Amino acid sequence: MSDIEKMITAVIRREGGYVNHPADRGGPTNYGISQNALSHHLGRSASQSDVEQLDQAVAREIYRQTYYLAPGLDQLPELIQEFAFDSAVNHGPKQAVLFVQRSCNLLGAKPPLREDGLMGDNTRRAAKTAAQRFSARLVRTLLAERRNFYFKLVEAKPSQQVFLKGWLNRLAEFDDGDTRIV
Repeated sequence: MSDIEKMITAVIRREGGYVNHPADRGGPTNYGISQNALSHHLGRSASQSDVEQLDQAVAREIYRQTYYLAPGLDQLPELIQEFAFDSAVNHGPKQAVLFVQRSCNLLGAKPPLREDGLMGDNTRRAAKTAAQRFSARLVRTLLAERRNFYFKLVEAKPSQQVFLKGWLNRLAEFDDGDTRIV
């Protein structure tokens, strides 16, 4: 099984099957694939029934293409690929790249990265340098950025509080003990 297949399997485990929680801004999801993401993949408006009946193989293809290859996460250092991929699934690819860009800037990227959520040559180089030079510190910085994002999200939209514990548990899966979140 390739690394991306292992990452997808882990995401599907985290996401579970069909869910339609009234407070979930993504609406109905299956294997973590929202109705909107499925609509985009199908090239037509997906129904709630389409989401409920989503085949796991289709979900895996959406993850591979839309959340890993299209945003260029496959070009990030291996150290942070799974974190970035999971972030893309949970928050969208642009936000995942923003986490990387902000973290690299906090670690002193030269030149500083434009925080635009797009994977360009400068972002790839800065992430590679940060992974080589800072390793665990880069991971801690990414964890803190995502953790802060969750808290800001709940602050801005209190209805999302119901998901906070689960999000923090999800984030804790990326904390190997050497990268403890403060």
